[in-house]
Amino acid sequence: MTETALSLRNVDKFYGPIGHGVHAVRDVSMDFAKGEIVALLGSSGCGKTSTLRMIAGFEEVSRGSIMLADRDISRLAPAKRNVAMAFEGYSLYPPLTVRDNISFALKSTNLSAGDIAARVSEISDMLEIGDILDRYPSSISGGQQQRASLGRALVRDADLHLLDEPMGQLEPQLRALLRGRIKHFIKERGLTAILVTHDQTEANALADRIAVMEDGVLQQFDSPEVLRDKPSNLFTGTFVGEPPMNVFEAEVSAEKGTISLQFKNEMSLQYAAGSFSDEICEAMLSRQHVMIGVRPYAVRRTDKKGIRTKVAVNQWLGDQSHIAAEFAGGMLVLVEHDRAEVKPGQEIKIDLEPSSLHIFDRASGEAIAHGTELAS
Repeated sequence: MTETALSLRNVDKFYGPIGHGVHAVRDVSMDFAKGEIVALLGSSGCGKTSTLRMIAGFEEVSRGSIMLADRDISRLAPAKRNVAMAFEGYSLYPPLTVRDNISFALKSTNLSAGDIAARVSEISDMLEIGDILDRYPSSISGGQQQRASLGRALVRDADLHLLDEPMGQLEPQLRALLRGRIKHFIKERGLTAILVTHDQTEANALADRIAVMEDGVLQQFDSPEVLRDKPSNLFTGTFVGEPPMNVFEAEVSAEKGTISLQFKNEMSLQYAAGSFSDEICEAMLSRQHVMIGVRPYAVRRTDKKGIRTKVAVNQWLGDQSHIAAEFAGGMLVLVEHDRAEVKPGQEIKIDLEPSSLHIFDRASGEAIAHGTELAS
């Protein structure tokens, strides 16, 4: 049985009077397993940083509770929570060298000077800052300061490690290198970590599970694979994924064993009713108006029978082609891994298999089905 390290129960955060101020986090409940890496993912202002700061103790919990290592830490001072944190804004001690910044929290432990030096050496080598250990924060770059702040957090023995946009200042090549190293370091030691980021690539690369937030609400909390393949609502479906999911309004009807999806501009798709389960057909027909989503990677060009459309844009990004084509009064994006030799204005045919469709309720945005599987 998986041991729970951290639990949030019905957590609310108001900036201002409860019920009247800005409601930044709304009734959030989550459980984090011991040794798990979780990413809080969302756009600016979604509530992810407020959630992290409440866990750290830098913001008061307006309502609800936070349990860490079987202790209610909701009202504890930050220093009493045994939480290590790497800030986006570095927060290094200016009078101390990078070496002393990283080792600062270890000096109050029972570790020997030799053990402390070994830990600092290991973490600095991993983060590629071994050559600046004897320099001061004011004499190093923003990216180096950020890595030093990250090292200071990861070197500690803590019940929880909180990482707030920990690699935002780093160049892409170094970020890619450090993601793998940091994940290996955390998993090898069985640390529990929460990462705040707006970067989907970072969340997917580092996290075991991702909590998607928007407007203070937890939209979905699941593995990267489930978020991609079975988004629980339209927001998660369109927020997670690059390029974003294609989404179009459709009116559903059935006649003579055929399910018809009628889009704008009189475009329609017909599928044999047997392409979907009876439960999915019933769910779509009961709503009549739905939103149809399809991932760009699931759209296929075909030389056989397919939907005729006209290319608007074809971009080669070095390792894949992104093609935008006219569809249902808007644009549909498809991705191909080979260089596509198609030009704007050229007519192509595309195929949308029933198994590639995500179907959402138009009014609520809740998922109805993913391919031929009814949403749970």
